[in-house]
Amino acid sequence: MTTRVGRCPHCHKPALLEPANHWRPFCSERCKLIDLGEWMSGRFSIPAEPEDPAADPDSPPPDRH
Repeated sequence: MTTRVGRCPHCHKPALLEPANHWRPFCSERCKLIDLGEWMSGRFSIPAEPEDPAADPDSPPPDRH
């Protein structure tokens, strides 16, 4: 069986990509928690299109004054 090794997304050290590594794809719990903190703080995000309120059938109609 071949052991798969990749690079930790945070520190770029070698990281075991097998079930034996509980933090995969990270090399350690520390790197995994640092990455999670970045997502939770809003530093990392996934770009998305703004939602169109008119597309939601449950949203109230816009004011037309």
